[in-house]
Order: sequence, then structure tokens, then C-alpha cells
Amino acid sequence: MRSDESKLCRLEETIGIRFRNRSLLLQALSHSSYVNEHKAAVSGSNERLEFLGDAVLELVSSRHLYLAYPSLPEGDLTKLRASLVCEPTLAMCARQIGLPAYLLLGKGEESTGGRRRNSIVSDALEALIGAIYLDRGIDEADAFIKKFILNDIEHKKLFYDSKTILQEVIQRDFPGEALVYRVTAEEGPSHDKHFEIEVSLGSQALGKGCAGTKKGAEMEAAYKALIELKQRGIHVS
Repeated sequence: MRSDESKLCRLEETIGIRFRNRSLLLQALSHSSYVNEHKAAVSGSNERLEFLGDAVLELVSSRHLYLAYPSLPEGDLTKLRASLVCEPTLAMCARQIGLPAYLLLGKGEESTGGRRRNSIVSDALEALIGAIYLDRGIDEADAFIKKFILNDIEHKKLFYDSKTILQEVIQRDFPGEALVYRVTAEEGPSHDKHFEIEVSLGSQALGKGCAGTKKGAEMEAAYKALIELKQRGIHVS
């Protein structure tokens, strides 16, 4: 079996779905930069599948939250859905299933760190959802979304609102103390920066995050700080 087919098989095993039309899976993994360099290798980029997957994700997540939280007002449902389907959260979900390793990128995009860019990774996850919907139908797409995206909603909400929630916890439990976010590492050229940021309380480091933007790295650092505080028995919500 060719190496590309072997990789597709491994991804299918990870997500628990066997594609009838594997070309859809290949397309979902194909960034436009790769298609521009290998026009004969794939039928098209993942952009159209991403468009479809975005709509399927919104429908499934809206229905799930509507049924799971019968007393939650519309505004709160909208905010909760946003926390689950925003770019950073989707990128985190994609990395949890190892999706970045399977992406097909052009040489230029690969060399500038596209494989770790949240926008590319989250778009690929939505394209994968679109491919699953076309190949296996809404029920399989629904099951995939619930298993890999709508799982552990409280932690994902915590991730989305991490900086605000962390600030509230510190003000409540550590009055007079101030959080400090500090860049501990900065790599890459100006068009492809990668930041490592540590958040601390006084002299005590609480969490560290890495991302392509300072905002993203701070969000991850705050999220890890909340998990650390939660493990210490401090109420986090």
C-alpha cells in the first residue's frame, strides 16, 4: 500500500470512520497551496468542503445545545456555541486527533509554519466534517462532532473564556494579587511568529501557552492555569 493511503487509513482508524469515497477525505486534507503545486494529484482544495462543514457544525452544535440546556436563554446558547466552534477551540480539537500531521500543504506554506497555524488547522477540521457529511450522511457527521468537538463542553467553555475566568478567580481567591503574562520565547520570522507565554501570580508560575499570536498563547496559558488551580481544589467556573 502506498504511504499516502496508509496515512489515510491511520486517520480513518483514529476517527472511527471508513470513507466510501476516499477522495473526499484526501480533498478535506488538501490546502489550496498544495493544490496549486499539485493540480493533477487532487480534485480540489478543502475550501468548499470547509464551507459545507461549517454549516453542518453549526446545525449539529445548535441542536445539541438546544436539547442539552433547555432553560438556557438564546443569548447564552449563542455564546456557548461560539466558545465551542471558534477557531482556537476547533484547532485544539483538531490537534487532539492529530489532524495537522495529515494535512497536505504547499512547500511555501509548509516552510512558514502553516501546519501549526490555527486558521489552517481549524479550517481542515471543518472540511473533514463536510467530507464525512457527504460520504456518510448527517448521522455520522453528528456522531463525529459530538465525539470530538462537543465532548467535555465545560472545559472547552473554560478555554474560550480562560483569561476572563482566571482574572475573576484571582480577584475572588487572591485579593490584592495581580496576574502577569510574560513572553518566555519568541521564534520565527515576522510573518510567522510563534510565541510562548507564561502566566504567573507573584513569583509562582501557573501556566504556559504556545501559539502563533500573543493572544492565543495567553488564552492557552490562562486555560492551563485554571486547570492547575482546579486541581488544587480552587473553585473554577
